[in-house]
Parts: sequence; C-alpha cells; structure tokens
Amino acid sequence: MATTKLSATILILSFFLFATFTAACGSCQPKPKPAPKAPPLNPFCPRDTLKLGVCADLLGLVNVLVGSPPSGDKCCALLQGLADLEVAACLCTAIKANVLGINLNVPIALSALVSACGKTVPTGFKCG
Repeated sequence: MATTKLSATILILSFFLFATFTAACGSCQPKPKPAPKAPPLNPFCPRDTLKLGVCADLLGLVNVLVGSPPSGDKCCALLQGLADLEVAACLCTAIKANVLGINLNVPIALSALVSACGKTVPTGFKCG
C-alpha cells in the first residue's frame, strides 16, 4: 500500500512538473520571421533628375578618353547620402526620361550606374 501511495505521489508530481515546464515554454515553437518587405511601388527620387545627365560618363558612352576609365565623381556626388532604393529610383527616372541622351537597356544600365556609385539595386526593384 505504501508503494502505491508513493507511486501515485510521484506520478502526480511528475504531471505538475511537466505541466509547469510546458506552460512556461508556451508552444515551444520559434517565432516566425517576418516576410521581407517589398520595395514601394513608386519609390521617390529626392534629387533633380535633369542633373543626372552627368551619369552618362559612367556608362563609358560619352566623353571617354582612350585608356582613361569614366569618372563617377559628379554622378555619385549627386546621389550622395541616398539609400539604395532612392538611388535606383533616381537613375531609373533619368534613364526613362532619357536625360542621359542615349537609348539604353534599362536593367543593365541601371545596374551598372547603381553599382558604379557603390550601391546595389534592391531585390525586387523594377524600373517601370
């Protein structure tokens, strides 16, 4: 009889301990990671895109001296302090408005210009 009471007591204590630790853990499932934010549909360029005509030099199409790589000083200086998305929006607008004075393959030109200034085109960004 003493063994039965001891077994019953151990069983009850085990249930309490199990219930206590499971309740403390909650569901014990890791919290889901938030989905990455998609870039805004209409990103804004806070710069005068007409001034971005100097960025054509970065594509090596205008004013290129033989043996001298194009300089991004003027173009990148205009985009200084902007986030990657804003830089992409500005250069996309400049390419589409043809302020560079040349017809370009938009995705390739955008990628080249953005990377020349040490920035990256944000994932999912579409120049459209």
